[in-house]
Amino acid sequence: MDEIAYMRLAIQLARQGCGWVNPNPMVGAVIVKEGRIIGQGCHQKYGEPHAERNALADCQTPAAGATLYVTLEPCCHYGKTPPCTEAIIESGISRVVVGSSDPNPLIAGKGIAILRSHGIEVRENVAKDECDKLNESFFHYIQNKTPYVVMKYAMTMDGKIATHTGKSQWISGTEARQRVHEDRHRYSAIMVGAGTVLADDPMLTCRLEYGRNPLRIVCDTRLRTPLKAKIVTTAGITPTLIATAVTDISRHQPYLDAGCQVMVLPRKEDHIDLINLIKSLGEQQIDSLLLEGGGTLNWSALQSGIVNKVQAYVAPKLFGGSGKTPVEGVGVDSPEGAFLLSKPVITQAGEDILLESEVIRCLQES
Repeated sequence: MDEIAYMRLAIQLARQGCGWVNPNPMVGAVIVKEGRIIGQGCHQKYGEPHAERNALADCQTPAAGATLYVTLEPCCHYGKTPPCTEAIIESGISRVVVGSSDPNPLIAGKGIAILRSHGIEVRENVAKDECDKLNESFFHYIQNKTPYVVMKYAMTMDGKIATHTGKSQWISGTEARQRVHEDRHRYSAIMVGAGTVLADDPMLTCRLEYGRNPLRIVCDTRLRTPLKAKIVTTAGITPTLIATAVTDISRHQPYLDAGCQVMVLPRKEDHIDLINLIKSLGEQQIDSLLLEGGGTLNWSALQSGIVNKVQAYVAPKLFGGSGKTPVEGVGVDSPEGAFLLSKPVITQAGEDILLESEVIRCLQES
């Protein structure tokens, strides 16, 4: 195996921590000595040992003189666990190959510098793009202190997210819906508007057998969420947050009694201040958020500038008529005012197609 192959194995190992390590990054490590893998590991869960220490613990032979392949620069500070640089130095590893640099100000090159100061050879940026992609949410969160927001929707080929009667189940096929549940496991929170709760009464949970449920958030400016809604009646089991502009504590109490959290936010035009909400979520260590709202919330989120990525599942169906579209609101005034997206990554998901683009900027604000 060459260095790229070892790093790709480390990436596969890192993915085992998906959904469990937030707000920490996913990290994988492989230790190679004399052309043979002698240890491997990943960061399995937040607060538990990091990938490098798990890989060293997996070694059946001494790691002295070996090469460590790790997807992210080793940490060099005391957090919930001791620095990985210490373990690497103590093990006698002579060479470290790194995929991504860590933008965390507590590390940011310091880990690599410490290793080199102890005579360890370090090679950087091996399979960098693949390693960076692994932790796009973490990189955004650690640099901005706000969650990485993914706006997801499923639509027909004529751009409808529901029929003219409001029915939407199901637009996409089973493979696409499986991917959505994988993302619900991956991201820390999921958010919808009160309109979606009123129309669909969703559970917003992860249906994977060994999946993790995200924090459920309802943007409910006027506090219209029914107390009998599934998202309220199950709040004692799955964490649920109601974000509202209503300040009347007596109106909060039934939701609090049901087990919901209630966050009061200032109003911006006809909805809660989404920028304020995102900052507050970041303070609670919510590093990533899947936005599964309707066209109204999607428009408000884009206008507020909180959306980082768009996922559009396109089904080979046509609804016609006046069905709802993914992004509503007043819309832009002219094509020059469009929200600009990156060239989409296209993935086949069963009969559907998934288009994924980063939000580059809003031309109106440039």
